[in-house]
Amino acid sequence: MSDHDKAVRVRISGKVQGVGFRMWTRDEAVRLGLTGWVRNEEDGAVVAVIAGPDTAITTMIERFRRGPLAASVSGVETEAAQLEKKPSEFRISR
Repeated sequence: MSDHDKAVRVRISGKVQGVGFRMWTRDEAVRLGLTGWVRNEEDGAVVAVIAGPDTAITTMIERFRRGPLAASVSGVETEAAQLEKKPSEFRISR
C-alpha cells in the first residue's frame, strides 16, 4: 500500500444486522473509493476492514456512526489493520 493509504478494522455494534448494513457499507465504501470487506459476526455486530486514502477512511468511519436508515448504531470501535497488499475491491463476506 502507498504512504497515502492505510487500512482500518472497524467493529460496529447495535441494531446492525438484518437492516441492510453490509450492502450499505459496500455501496458507501465504493462511493468513497475504498476497498476491503464487511461481514456479520455471531454476536450481532458487523466488522469491516476498509483500505484507502486517510480522508476517505475518516469519512467512512463517520458514516458508520449513523449507518443505514433502519440501523441503530450504539458503538464504533476502530483499530489499525496491517495488510500485505491493498484489496482490489470491496466485498461482502459471509
